[in-house]
Formats: sequence, structure tokens, C-alpha cells
Amino acid sequence: MPFNASRGLKVAAGAGLAFLHLPIVLIFLYAFTTEERSFAFPPPGLTAQWFAVAWARSDIWPPLILSLQVALFSTLIALILGTLISAAMAGAKFWGRESLSLLVVLPIALPGVVTGIALRAAVPMLHLDFSWITIVLGHATFCIVIVYNNAVARLRRLSGAILEASADLGANAFQTFRYVLLPNLGTALLAGGMLAFALSFDEVIVTTFTAGTGAASKTLPIWMLDELIRPRQRPVTNVVAIVVFATTFLPILAAYYLTRDTAQAAVAQK
Repeated sequence: MPFNASRGLKVAAGAGLAFLHLPIVLIFLYAFTTEERSFAFPPPGLTAQWFAVAWARSDIWPPLILSLQVALFSTLIALILGTLISAAMAGAKFWGRESLSLLVVLPIALPGVVTGIALRAAVPMLHLDFSWITIVLGHATFCIVIVYNNAVARLRRLSGAILEASADLGANAFQTFRYVLLPNLGTALLAGGMLAFALSFDEVIVTTFTAGTGAASKTLPIWMLDELIRPRQRPVTNVVAIVVFATTFLPILAAYYLTRDTAQAAVAQK
């Protein structure tokens, strides 16, 4: 039987996807196991009791609320600064623009450990105590990049004639932003904000370097890391992992559908 290259590529792609997603499947599986302290395979039994146990655990709610709070504030900062930077980069040509653009995206290109160490050294210079505020500032460094990439890509596809036409018709800067730029940037900013929220919500490395020492600075991913090191009820940790997965996956999925039509239109124009 002759070798079918197309079928071989499909098999390889399926094997790669299975390798990537098998750990996630195991997380879901062991959230329903009846065994409390070990992960025997196959699970001795299945139960949904750990969801009720996780709901009743008082030590889970403060980290969850803190993670949501940090993600919301980081996303807000990213939306404001990322949009302003993208407008400056797309709307003007100046010497060193490409180098400056590289510096903007550098925080997300660098390893998280490098970013975390840099922030750990910079915070005392600002005379700040390590708290949830420093976590927000640390997350905003890479969240800005996400919003910037989405906004600048959309702005570069807009024709400058639209802004000139708005000015010729008597619109001021605010009216041009409200009625011309914002409708064109709306889905890009929403998608960038969702991606930034998802990345901030499950960030571990940068949080480890920028968080304080008390329980008030413990986000949900840090709580999960502590539970893995000193486990009490292993299935509860898996239940929380499912919550984190859903909280990050749904915004990413929504961002994909929001920007899919724009990406297809850009390809069609080429």
C-alpha cells in the first residue's frame, strides 16, 4: 500500500494534539475520582462530591476574588495604555519606531523568570510594598503587549483617509474617536482585553516575584501551586484547575471568534 502523505500528516497532527491535551483530560478525570490522596489509574470510582467540597472551602474564595481583581485591573491598564501606544505607533512615522515597537513587545517575548526578577528589583526602587498592587503592575507589563498587538494590527489596516474625511466634515478629535475609530477598533480591543484577562488570571511566574508574603497576596494559581506541594485534598485542586481552565478558555475562544472575520478579510485583501 503506497504511503499517503496527507494521511500521515493527519495522524501526526492528531498525535501531537493528543500529547498536548492528554494532561488536561487527566485533570478533568481526577476531579471526579473517589480517591482523596493518590491518583491511581484507573480511578477506583467516580463522584462529583469534590465540587461541593471545593465550594465549601473557605480558603479558596479569597485567592479566587484576588485573581479576578488583579486580572480586571491589569486588563483595564492594558486597554488604556495599549490603545494609546498603538495609536502613536500606527499614526506617526518617526526615526526608531521599529526599535521602539520591539521594546513594547519585549516583556511578553522574554521568559517570565527574567521579567519577574526585573520587577522584583524595580519595586523597592519605587518605594512600594509588595502587595496586590505590585501584582497588577507586573501583569500589566505583558497585558499591554496583548492589547497593543491587536489594536496596532487593526489601526494599520485602516485608511488614513477616514480620519481626514472625519476632520473635513467638522468632527473634533473626540467625535472622530467616538464615531470613527472606536467602531473600527471595538472588536480588536475587546479581543485583546479578553486575552489579557485570561493571561493575567492564570499567571504564576511573574506573580511569584511580585506578590507579598501574606495570604492577602495569594492568587488562585499560587494557591494551586501550594496545594500541589502540600496536598490536603488532591481532587479539590483539580476542581479548581477546571475553574481556571474555563475562566481562561472561554475569553480566548471569544477573542478568536471576534477577530476571525477580520483576519479572513485581511487575507482576502492580499
